[in-house]
Amino acid sequence: MHFLFAFTCFAFLRLASAATADQWRGRSVYQVITDRYALPAGADPTVCDPNQQTWCGGTWNTIRENLDYIQQAGFTAIWISPVQQNYQGPRTAYGDAYHGYWIADATKLNEHFGTADDLKALSAELHRRNMYLMVDVVANNVMSTSTNPDYSSYMFKDQSQYHPYCPIDWNNDTSIKNCWLGDTKVTLPDLNTQDPTVLSTYQSWIKNLIQEYDIDGLRIDAAKHVDASFWTPFCESAGVFCLGEVFGDDVGYAALYQESMDSVLNYPLYDAIVEAFTIPGPGNMSAVTSVLNSIQSAFKDPTVLGNFLENQDVPRWHSLSVDPQSLYNAIVLTFMSDGIPIMYYGQEQMLTGAADPLNRGPLWPSGYQKTTAYNLTATLNQLRNYLVNNSDWAKSRTQVLQTGPHGMAIMKGDIVSITTNIGSPAQNVSVFAYTPWPSSFSSTDVFTCQQWAVGSNGTVEVQYTKGGQPVILVPDSILQGAGLCQPVSQKKSTLENGAHLHSMLPAACMALILTLMVLIL
Repeated sequence: MHFLFAFTCFAFLRLASAATADQWRGRSVYQVITDRYALPAGADPTVCDPNQQTWCGGTWNTIRENLDYIQQAGFTAIWISPVQQNYQGPRTAYGDAYHGYWIADATKLNEHFGTADDLKALSAELHRRNMYLMVDVVANNVMSTSTNPDYSSYMFKDQSQYHPYCPIDWNNDTSIKNCWLGDTKVTLPDLNTQDPTVLSTYQSWIKNLIQEYDIDGLRIDAAKHVDASFWTPFCESAGVFCLGEVFGDDVGYAALYQESMDSVLNYPLYDAIVEAFTIPGPGNMSAVTSVLNSIQSAFKDPTVLGNFLENQDVPRWHSLSVDPQSLYNAIVLTFMSDGIPIMYYGQEQMLTGAADPLNRGPLWPSGYQKTTAYNLTATLNQLRNYLVNNSDWAKSRTQVLQTGPHGMAIMKGDIVSITTNIGSPAQNVSVFAYTPWPSSFSSTDVFTCQQWAVGSNGTVEVQYTKGGQPVILVPDSILQGAGLCQPVSQKKSTLENGAHLHSMLPAACMALILTLMVLIL
């Protein structure tokens, strides 16, 4: 018994070490802008206006102190803003560096977010909860308010280690990689990542950062602005999952970057979802089917792509689509198709904001309410976490069963998800899914706990006479194991017992491991 418990303990502690793409495949991620997630006790919650583009007071400690909200929604990882030191001069034409992307000396931490001990405490607390830490990193550039910066303030202090200033020609791939992002008011001097010294220095830096703060994964900013060949040794030195930002809807171009890093953010799917589900919008459901098929063909592993509906660089969903059901259906697609679901902070609160800086507002005015979107997300995470831990569901490939003008049905593993773009008003329309299930096979919708019988030829029909709600059909045997659609009292007891065990495990493990060490010595 003691050896079995010891094995469990060591397995638990191993989860806190550097994580691979295979381990990240089963995670779901909550993205946080550190400055905007939570305030310290006693801070004024009314003074954070995103239009001001300045600091509002969020820190690594305030994230750590408010992890329950994220974990209770079922997320198993967080992605935080870059931790590197940012620009510290006078206020710029575009405000202050509250977002974390205006890099100064990368060898130092951002003092606005806390100390080294604070970051280590956040990492340790996440690992105590069996959650992963993903850190955003910027390697393409630094930041300046001039095209002739003082290079002595950066990690790389020699001007020859930067490309000469030039504005980007977006029709030229070499220019995209070698010229400077930003404009002449806030410009981003471009590192010469083809320089062997720059590469070797970055390799040492990222290895030390990962080890010092026990980081499990990286989100890599502006990945397409660097030669893909740079990322292979960089990510090998990091030794953790690397998820790159390759902005744009070109599936083939994005897929090239999976040759040099583990994965990329799924911008092609994002663009297709916007085209299919936003209200008002074109309602082009076939766009999603087309992209899903292209992804299957182009990417060597679509099951680790980063699926999202919002982030700091695109409009909030609620600024694109007025109907809440459009959000619920779109969320289902990001969770139940191939890839790692990523939710931007506040998406579950239906925060608005069409573009930077309005899409970077504070979360605390929401009161961290358990909204409909929050609860839907918790249900999705509960189902997905069960499937990940009890089957090869995460590695299975999505099949498109049916696509029509009003909706689509997909199947991943044994789960059928049916989404629609009609919105909240009731309509006299249906979506049919032709499943491989036998006639009279019993499944249950996880959202309504309504049982669904399968008709002849494996047909399932969803009618929208009560509005366009998403449907996820789960075989009853899986549903029971996942603890969904149980009596409230039974479900509560299961959750309480699980939480109690989880809170005890790290301390108990440490005690046992110390005892075993004494015995061995």
